[in-house]
Parts: sequence; structure tokens; C-alpha cells
Amino acid sequence: MADTLKITLVKSPIGAIPKQKATVEALGLHKIGQSVEQKNNNATKGQIQKIRHLVKVEEI
Repeated sequence: MADTLKITLVKSPIGAIPKQKATVEALGLHKIGQSVEQKNNNATKGQIQKIRHLVKVEEI
């Protein structure tokens, strides 16, 4: 299992519900195409699950 996940914002959260917009910001994503690296743990996986239609995830 990888220790780190690379999360890339691929769709705009403009039409998303406010909780999903907050989750995108909490992950540190601001612009489409921006990528961040987060630890691979249950909290991060839960956040990704909430916005899975807006992001692309790769294991590093």
C-alpha cells in the first residue's frame, strides 16, 4: 500500500454543494489541474470519497 496519494482536481466545484466545496479546499486544492500530495489514511480516503467525481487519485 502506498504511503502517499496524489490528488488532482479535474472538475470545477462551482456547481457542487457547499460541503463538497469545503472538502476540496480542505485538501488544499484551488485550481483545476492542481495536484497535492496527502497521506494515505482513512481520513483522506473519506474526503476523496465525498468528492470522487471532482478529482483524480494516484498512489505514489
